[in-house]
This record gives sequence, structure tokens and C-alpha cells, in this order.
Amino acid sequence: MPRTPQTYANHRHIVPAFHFVILGTLLLLLGASIYLLFVTQGNAQLMALMFLLLALATTGVALYCRSFALRVQDRAIRAEENLRYYMITGKRLSPAVSLRQLIALRFAADEEFVALTQKAIDEKLQPIEIKKLIKNWRADYHRA
Repeated sequence: MPRTPQTYANHRHIVPAFHFVILGTLLLLLGASIYLLFVTQGNAQLMALMFLLLALATTGVALYCRSFALRVQDRAIRAEENLRYYMITGKRLSPAVSLRQLIALRFAADEEFVALTQKAIDEKLQPIEIKKLIKNWRADYHRA
């Protein structure tokens, strides 16, 4: 199945099942459990409190799982882009490049990667600024 070419305008990665279904369900679950906690009495209130604790724990697990996956992905990006920089220049990438800058720089094609990296260091560019400067977008379809 052909993919739409990735650009700055459409590069953000949304996972509908996670971002809408799971997070939406968890928000509804949290809201309903808080509501039940205030409208019930006696044993039902204890059940509502346990329902709230379960909803909080489930939400925490979902958010931590997502953050762990993104952290691992960030480490992989750093390793890949360090290797790419070394392969192009024969030199190590400067530690002055922040992880956030490097994550944005991964979208730059090889022919502009080195110059844009130096510009990012010199001008302390924010990731959004780096992405807007990229002329030849290098797609990343394998993100978490």
C-alpha cells in the first residue's frame, strides 16, 4: 500500500487506538469513578474508591508504557544520527547538539544534515525551527 510522502506538515505520528480510544476511555473511566465517589454512600463508596484507584493505576501504566517506548526510540535516534554524522564527516557529532535538536535533524537528508547540524548548534535552534529549515525531507515511517 503506497504511503503519502512525509513532509513537515504531516510528519506528526498519531496512533488512533492509543491517542483516542485508550486515552479517551481512560479519561471517561477516571471521570466516572470520581463522579461515583461523590454520589455514592456506604459500601458503594468504598467500591467507587477502588474503581478510582484502578482507573488511576491503569492510566499510569498506559502513560508509562508510552513514555518508555518513546525513551527507547530517542536512544535509537541518537545512536543512528551519531553514526550517520560519522559516516558523512568521519568525525564524532558534537555533544552541543541536544537530543531534541537531533530528533528534528533526523528528517534532514544527508546533503543538508551536516550544515543544518552546525547551524542548529551555532544558533541554538529549536526543533520546530530545524524542521522548517529542512529542504529535502527524509521520512521516518518507523516511529513509536
